[in-house]
Amino acid sequence: MRIGEIAALVGVTPRAVRHYHHLGLLPEPARRANGYREYGIRDAVLLARIRRLTELGLGLDEVRDVVADDEGRELVQVLEELDADLGRQEAVIRERRARLAELLGEARAGRLTAEGPVSAELAGLFAGLGEVPESPMAAKDREVLALLDTVAPDEERAKLMNTMRTMTEDPRAVARAHDVYARLDALADADPADPRVAEAAQALADLLPDEVVTDLGGQGLPQGRFTEMFFGDFSPAQTAAVHHALILVQERCR
Repeated sequence: MRIGEIAALVGVTPRAVRHYHHLGLLPEPARRANGYREYGIRDAVLLARIRRLTELGLGLDEVRDVVADDEGRELVQVLEELDADLGRQEAVIRERRARLAELLGEARAGRLTAEGPVSAELAGLFAGLGEVPESPMAAKDREVLALLDTVAPDEERAKLMNTMRTMTEDPRAVARAHDVYARLDALADADPADPRVAEAAQALADLLPDEVVTDLGGQGLPQGRFTEMFFGDFSPAQTAAVHHALILVQERCR
């Protein structure tokens, strides 16, 4: 058989056969006087075995280890490892499909938020905040929470969710949150010396739980690229109000 014939027989491409030769998976057969490779039945059997192993999900390095062991001892070990890996992938897929089913249900019911998809915990917190009036500050707050929901380490994310949950479970806190959004929105074009800055800071400090200061280590807002991005769209008056609010919470915790 020529290379095209053995490739067609086994169901692979001639290019794949040449690649297997290059990697040492398939020994080079004898050549005819004209230089063409001449494949026999044993070559076809080995090539078919390589195809079956790759279809199981083995990498070519693993296939080399298997075919190099005439007694097949390596095959048992490799297949066991492959089975365990497929089991892990299967569990991940099941979890993702379950999450997707929840999101589809929310989307079909018209309840998927503009920031979605987000975790079930954050979606519940957003629902707890209720209908928020048109507010640039509220929209920014939700966007940042959605970002943290994705990138924060699990421990920090859990602390954030617990802190937020204490706020959304209290109807009075939800009403105060809406009030704070409105106060901060009103400072968009204000001077940092505007007396409304202090009023907004006090309203925000009354809303923030003591855990906020604990999580920050009593140092105020952390410095870094994320903080710069967070305040990138804030006006000077809005930034001043948030900083002042944290100072008020720190003083309350002493």
